[in-house]
Amino acid sequence: MPAIEGAQAYAHDASTEIGVVLSHGFTGSPFSMRPWADHLVEQGYSVRVPLLPGHGTRWQDMNRTEWPQWYGAVSSAFAELRERCDKVFVFGLSMGGALVLRVAEEQGADVAGVVLVNPSVMTLRKEMRFIGPLSKVVSSLKPISDDIAKPGVSEHAYPRTPLKAVHSLTHLWAQVRRDLARVDQPLLVLHSAVDHVVEPENSREILARVSSADKTEIVLDNSYHVATLDNDAQLIFDSSVEFVRRVVAGERV
Repeated sequence: MPAIEGAQAYAHDASTEIGVVLSHGFTGSPFSMRPWADHLVEQGYSVRVPLLPGHGTRWQDMNRTEWPQWYGAVSSAFAELRERCDKVFVFGLSMGGALVLRVAEEQGADVAGVVLVNPSVMTLRKEMRFIGPLSKVVSSLKPISDDIAKPGVSEHAYPRTPLKAVHSLTHLWAQVRRDLARVDQPLLVLHSAVDHVVEPENSREILARVSSADKTEIVLDNSYHVATLDNDAQLIFDSSVEFVRRVVAGERV
């Protein structure tokens, strides 16, 4: 099934010095990342925003996919840019944060830096302990989309949460948490003061367990979960560009 309008993958080739891969989150699509990608294009960077398998069409399609397929799309986009650009950064929102952390864990020094917005690598919700058995008898639950403080804005994510996909997501989280110490690249974590989808413990866990000597935390006071489309979007965009410039300049010293 073709992607819904605005949910298509996006690619732009410009700089051969700097490239950025951006990954959207669970049940979302590149729609939530496109304004950020456009800002990076304005800086002259090469950009990839893959559409994760099972996303951007209908929620039933997600239940036919698993996390290695989602990761494969991000990893392939990274490999493509790595062949083109001297330095490649990975940016992720929510589950996209877990996926780009996995790239950083596996690709090491080939990743120039990591930027995360409300990343998810765990949950404190006790009912998630039963998600495996539940997913065998219930196909979906209510949506987790559009947690946005700014009025009238939608990320156009799925209207239902596919449970087999959620179960696979928990396996991704476990893999990423297990290897967080392998992340030693420069790291910028931006997380909302109020997030109704991902608990703040996620960002704390990441910041506490990575090995990065260069790590920065920014709290977003005026946005909810989908902060890339919210009131603090410009702060995210500007901070990420400042981060890239600083990292690249530091490597030249």
